[in-house]
Amino acid sequence: MATIRHQLLIRADQDKIFEALTTQEGLSNWWTRTCTCKPELHYENEFRFGEQFLNRMKILDLKKNKRVEWECVKGADEWIGTHVIFEIEEKPDGKIFLNFQHAGWKNETEFFANCNFNWGRFLLSLKHLLEKGKGNPFPEVL
Repeated sequence: MATIRHQLLIRADQDKIFEALTTQEGLSNWWTRTCTCKPELHYENEFRFGEQFLNRMKILDLKKNKRVEWECVKGADEWIGTHVIFEIEEKPDGKIFLNFQHAGWKNETEFFANCNFNWGRFLLSLKHLLEKGKGNPFPEVL
């Protein structure tokens, strides 16, 4: 199984990072403006990317200021059954890192490569939201 991984330093506190990963307001300001989300276990967040793409992500884990895990239950065929995991880690020096995984891909296809690029782009949008006050969610371009 293949996994997309990214790690980024974010100059923001863990509360703000967790809020950006779990609330409708937060997610709509860095990933896609068209979403329906609640920070509740087993809730199915819905993310739309124009008329082409719809992702429904079931929330499997919420550990305040530490971890968020979703399972894709509806979306592109290659996404179904994959898990999106965000882990917020504070290092001994006080720096906060976000460790990201999109795990469980069956193969490293062209779509996998495209998603890897786009996750990096959207994680940069998250970083900009938290550090500069403005992200670049879909359909905006970085």
